[in-house]
Amino acid sequence: MKKAEGKNGAKGWLIALGVLVGLVLIAGIAYAWDVAANQDKIPRAVSVNGVDISAMDRTAAVEKLEDELAGVESEPVSVTSGDLYTELVPSESGLALDNQRAVDNIEEPSLNPFTRLYSFFRSTRDIPVETNVDEAQLQPALERVKKNLSTDPVDGMLELNNGELKVTDPKLGQTVDAGSLHNAVTENWLDSEGVDVDPEEVEPAINDAAIEAMRTGDAAKALDNPITLKAKNNVTATLNKPEISQFTSIEKKDGKLKLAVDTNRAQELLAERSEGADVPGVNAKISFNGNDKQITPSEDGEIIDWEPTMKDFDKRVTGDDREWDATYKPDPAKFTTEDAKKATFNDTVGEFTTEGYSATSGKNIELVAQQVNGAVVNPGETFSLNGYTGPRGTAQGYVESGIIIDGHSGSAVGGGISQFATTLYNAAYFAGMEDTAHTPHSYYISRYPAGREATVYEGAIDLQFTNTFNTPVRIETDFGGGKITVRLKGTKTVDVESVNNGRWAKTEPQRKSVSEDCSPSSGAPGFTTSDTRVIKDLSGKEISRETTVCSRVTMCAPSTIGSTEFSGCEPWDWRPRSVTRQESA
Repeated sequence: MKKAEGKNGAKGWLIALGVLVGLVLIAGIAYAWDVAANQDKIPRAVSVNGVDISAMDRTAAVEKLEDELAGVESEPVSVTSGDLYTELVPSESGLALDNQRAVDNIEEPSLNPFTRLYSFFRSTRDIPVETNVDEAQLQPALERVKKNLSTDPVDGMLELNNGELKVTDPKLGQTVDAGSLHNAVTENWLDSEGVDVDPEEVEPAINDAAIEAMRTGDAAKALDNPITLKAKNNVTATLNKPEISQFTSIEKKDGKLKLAVDTNRAQELLAERSEGADVPGVNAKISFNGNDKQITPSEDGEIIDWEPTMKDFDKRVTGDDREWDATYKPDPAKFTTEDAKKATFNDTVGEFTTEGYSATSGKNIELVAQQVNGAVVNPGETFSLNGYTGPRGTAQGYVESGIIIDGHSGSAVGGGISQFATTLYNAAYFAGMEDTAHTPHSYYISRYPAGREATVYEGAIDLQFTNTFNTPVRIETDFGGGKITVRLKGTKTVDVESVNNGRWAKTEPQRKSVSEDCSPSSGAPGFTTSDTRVIKDLSGKEISRETTVCSRVTMCAPSTIGSTEFSGCEPWDWRPRSVTRQESA
């Protein structure tokens, strides 16, 4: 019995061994067949960019990739960084698929039987597609993308406004790293979700720290305490926050905040608050009582010397020494008592005569000539005809005579005085006096030289000239025989020539409807003219040359009213007013 059992056991082992050998033989045959069947093909469970090319012939795999990935190079690719977004087109950016290289780079199927067996069960392995990169074409595209994914930082600001500080908050900018952008685009441009690049913050030059440094630094120093200038005569000029902010400002310079100090404006503000601190020199004055010469003595003064007073003022604004004493300098009289004693009135420095006026105008001209006769214009003084004569009404003996009102003729008390004004203006003109203020008539009057005449009207239109010479002049007047002469007497130092440059741009009178207050005239053409004053010293050397251009408006024609517009004569300072304009004729 035991012998039989032994034989059966041996037989069982032989059968098992035979089965095992058979299985191994079958596996070997299957392995050999698999190796032979898939030689030079793509391994199982492999895809390229999502396209399954498992166990495919490599040529067929390339064709499948080209077929299924066709057009992807022309589709825009989104590139995102933070909140910013842009796109690029691969084919326009030097990016192209290299399917052949992608397939060629896939390894041969492993000869390891276990690896080959595992390939039947593992998940698909996706391999990135290979990309050909034309750097010369890609770089400009990446520069554009980087620009679109970047924002400039916005500098903050600190401003001074009426003594208060106003903060404008800075804003961060954004950029992307060029190397990171290059890698992300070339590696991920086929990703269906697009390319994402980490943003980098860009700090503004004027950031919170810079603003805080200025706010607690120079700005605080400038505003925290008043600035005080102590002057003579118990005068103290103090500037507080509102005034300080008028001459200080905060500006950006070289990427930093700087406190700017306008020393000139600060000086103006201090001067405004230093009334009484200066005692200016007073020129001597000459006047006449009849033929007796009277002299008011000159007085030397003392005034603030602003240049040394304001030295290093910008440092004072941000420093601790905010109270200091003004520096003074002498202000001697320019026309001294000795000068006045030596002054003579022997030379005629300027003279002019006009004629042709009505009896009533003549009375007014004579009165004003008598008033002005003997007036002295000392060096540096400005003579004002209205200011010198005061009111010219019936109480002063003036009578009604012809005037120009709103461009046409009329009558009023004091009419005709403009003839004296024109005469005085021309005498001052030829004396070389400075023309301070004069106004020509609304329309040309033929008895006056074109471009050299003046009108006045009490309280509205004045004649003024300034004596810029260092010797005084005395006004003398002669009236009679239908003429009025004005001469300026003093010490002659210049010769004056008048050159009239003719008339051009003539305009004909414009006919207008008659109003009740209109006095029709025969009319005359308007024109433009200019006058050149040439001033020379007594040796003949030219000192100055000034040309004044004047457009004369058209006089009214029969059955018309005069123009209410005055075209202007530079540099005469008159403009048409909304009120009725009256002027002496």
